[in-house]
Amino acid sequence: MSTRPSALGFGRLSSRLPSRLPALAASAALLVAGLAGPAVAAPSSAEPSSAAAAAPAAAPAVNLATNPGFEIPASSLADWGSVPGWRCSGGPAEAALTTAAPHSGTSALAVTPAGDESTGECVQTVSVQPGTTYTASAWVRGKFVFLGATGGTDRPTAPAWTESTNGGWQKLTTRFTAAPGATTVKLSVHGWYQQGPFAVDDVRVDGPAPAPATAAASVPTSDKVVFFTVDDGWQTTPEAEQVIAANKLPITAFPLPMAAANNPDYFRRVTAAPGSSIQNHSVSHTDLTTLSPAAQQVEICDARDSLTRLFGTAPTVFRPPYFAWNADTLQAAANCGMRTVLTADADFSWGASNVWHEGTLSPGDVVLMHWTDTLADDLRRALAAAEAAGLKPAGLASYLR
Repeated sequence: MSTRPSALGFGRLSSRLPSRLPALAASAALLVAGLAGPAVAAPSSAEPSSAAAAAPAAAPAVNLATNPGFEIPASSLADWGSVPGWRCSGGPAEAALTTAAPHSGTSALAVTPAGDESTGECVQTVSVQPGTTYTASAWVRGKFVFLGATGGTDRPTAPAWTESTNGGWQKLTTRFTAAPGATTVKLSVHGWYQQGPFAVDDVRVDGPAPAPATAAASVPTSDKVVFFTVDDGWQTTPEAEQVIAANKLPITAFPLPMAAANNPDYFRRVTAAPGSSIQNHSVSHTDLTTLSPAAQQVEICDARDSLTRLFGTAPTVFRPPYFAWNADTLQAAANCGMRTVLTADADFSWGASNVWHEGTLSPGDVVLMHWTDTLADDLRRALAAAEAAGLKPAGLASYLR
């Protein structure tokens, strides 16, 4: 069970950091106010009503956390020094995977706050169902370690925490309810100022999962529109940018995060036309059907987080590399906030003009292209094919809402 620091304990801690007193006062007040009540919600009545007894069974609870046991190694194409599935405030200088005495499995998260100003916070975004209650838990080791959920809960939720685990592992547990309309919350683990290193393992967020994403190769519509999508992002040419700008083309870009980070301003410019958007194409362009469900979730969620940080908007469409996906991909995509897993039904990449159904381009077709040195010509050819079929390029995301 978590223990609570006494007011004297907080006073001693704050006195070590006089320069932080104004900032810490608000944090300490929030913690004390939150901890005045139980961290775990009170159970409902043991006697269900007849209406409740007749209600359909709730969806089974599953663990929605990404890389919960810290068993998945970082991809060489992920954010430099990242812990898969997690974003740690101090980066690799503070947080890393360790194989030293994990709670279970082969590794855990080890965090050493780099200075007096750091709590070593590590967070991840968890997709949830609005108005639904979830149980979060984690095994921790160290002094003053906290587990909480914010940014989508229906009310402030007291974090679970411990003053000390006395050198061993201790389980922290709290519950939260997603606010009406909320689809994500921020799960957070952190230490406290000047309290030394801590470790985390076997994180869980137990509750019903979002419904699997929808698989699609085209968009059902009678509108005379077609959708231009462009993948990867390693070759960004001024010629392609000029074609996009001259024709005001709405482009749905699916860049890999590292490629996008190499030239984010380019991707902002080529998606400036109304209807354009930047969507998710995984971290490392791996055939996801060769990966476990947990590893698929890391690929999709980490790409979402990277693109959101770069461009300010979270993607909601996932393009599986090589168009390879399975049922695990649909669920992993939904767990990362993706509503659609999109392939295509035409390919105009590298000089091709392939339409994978009878006839010419049709309303709702999704056209595949790639950021390559041929893209300018590919765009002109795709635009000519659309015009010949009486179609105009349109923004994909608005049609998939």
